[in-house]
Amino acid sequence: MSPVDILKALPSLSVLVVGDVCLDRWCRYDPTLAEPSRETGIPRIAVISREMTPGAAGTVASNLKALGVGRVAILGVRGDDGNGYELMQALASRDIDSSAILMAPELPTFTYTKLINDTDSVEDRPRVDFVFTGDIPTAVESAVVERLLALAPSFDVIIVSDQAETESGGLVTARVREALTSIAAAQPSKIIWVDSRRRGAFYRNVLVKLNEQEAEESCLAFFGELDYQALRQRIGHSTLIVTKGPKGAVIVEEGSTRTVETRPVEHPVDICGAGDSFNAGASVALALTGDAAPAVEFGNLVASITIMKPGTGTASPDEVLAAAAALRK
Repeated sequence: MSPVDILKALPSLSVLVVGDVCLDRWCRYDPTLAEPSRETGIPRIAVISREMTPGAAGTVASNLKALGVGRVAILGVRGDDGNGYELMQALASRDIDSSAILMAPELPTFTYTKLINDTDSVEDRPRVDFVFTGDIPTAVESAVVERLLALAPSFDVIIVSDQAETESGGLVTARVREALTSIAAAQPSKIIWVDSRRRGAFYRNVLVKLNEQEAEESCLAFFGELDYQALRQRIGHSTLIVTKGPKGAVIVEEGSTRTVETRPVEHPVDICGAGDSFNAGASVALALTGDAAPAVEFGNLVASITIMKPGTGTASPDEVLAAAAALRK
């Protein structure tokens, strides 16, 4: 299938994004207004405007909707706080179904606050993040598993966004991973696409996508050497995908390893969210084509567009078609 064919078929697909959903809060500040506090003498950061966008799993969902996927829903957790309500508004404004998001008053809404200098549009101050480093409460975990098992049959694709880098992990706990394994066993034709920063090797019988660093860390931890085939066998799925940025991606299948090259993008504006946009494009393309190579090509095409936009941008069908045409020249 060509990019044209893939885009035409996307409105017929339904995708459930599971995992760590957060609020990205983009705050522009005016450095000329950094007068010191009368009480402490510490200069203030004077925020003059802000924009709220869905982050992490929300970035994946935003990319899916921008590409034209017919139904996109998120299964995640938010707090009973202002950030949580702003997250729900940001999802609603993008026509993303947030009805499966659980509200857990005991948890803060996972939030990134990014401070951008209004004079040059550069993010030049430390991020202010609202994080939770403990274990997900058992009742919340059980509710997530119950909803996942109930929702899975009604979606064509499940994308897992396992973004938390704490030792205990985030929403995608061992029980959630076990539920995904059981879904894969019951519905072997369903695409379950996993992106995990630290726990890729702990999934079973689902397609895992890792970047080069994540794959290397997993291989060294379990085998003491770089062995993608051994990692694929440990996970137990027919396919493992390792992305390598401007060098393309490696598709590891039983008995073979092939590289799908991509054309490097000169002077990218912002690579934040590139993996999420790749996941969105490649997973749905795989569901439609049944072949990892054109899926990776489509994912790279989407990511090549989003990295030329500030923040966690998305790619429209027209932009994808224009990028595809440029590659043919």
